[in-house]
Amino acid sequence: MPLAKAVQLLKGSSSKWMNDTIRNNFAWQEGYGAFAVSTSQAQQVIAYIDNQNQHHANRTFDVEFIELLKKNGVAFDPEYVFG
Repeated sequence: MPLAKAVQLLKGSSSKWMNDTIRNNFAWQEGYGAFAVSTSQAQQVIAYIDNQNQHHANRTFDVEFIELLKKNGVAFDPEYVFG
């Protein structure tokens, strides 16, 4: 499945769930960021996700995302990164 289609389905179904169960007027911002991870790194990614609350107590998602973009040489305009 193409990444764009997967993101469309994920955003659509999660928006519907949020609006039906938690709050009205929920909407995702436009766009998305996606990074590939090799199979050999899968356990490290799982551990990162499991410890995400603790991890983001020291560094916000915004800071980490910008660092990830820079580390991987992704060109971006800071004014538009977060919508």
